[in-house]
Amino acid sequence: MFRHTGAGIEVLLGHMGGPFWAKKEAGAWTVPKGEYEPDEPAWEAARREFREELGLAPPDGAAVPLGEVAQKNGKIVTAWAVEADPDLTGFRPGSFTMEWPPRSGRMREFPELDRVAWFGLDRARELVIAAQTAFLDRLAEHSG
Repeated sequence: MFRHTGAGIEVLLGHMGGPFWAKKEAGAWTVPKGEYEPDEPAWEAARREFREELGLAPPDGAAVPLGEVAQKNGKIVTAWAVEADPDLTGFRPGSFTMEWPPRSGRMREFPELDRVAWFGLDRARELVIAAQTAFLDRLAEHSG
């Protein structure tokens, strides 16, 4: 999601949840994303994942295709940008379960995203997962 402000374009990013990311900022922010099955259209998956990760209805509007990037972990991420400025007070992240502390045998639940925020493109480039900076560059080219 992106919006136009007096200071320029801002993008909505989510801070990854869970103990590994708790004290990190740079490289710990992401576009809302998730995995999908081969028979599910990517655009539909993106809208579903938006709802699952943020607990908000995906925005309506024209989708700007931002293409694909390969992240360091091997995940291929396909993204679109939609201009919107929704009320974020309904933010209710989805969750995941993992063993924590490691090798403890205890399963704990964590939010997929522990917070969301709007950032100008320059600040977003400093915070987002490195491969996803390409999405910010492509959005800037489209909006420029």
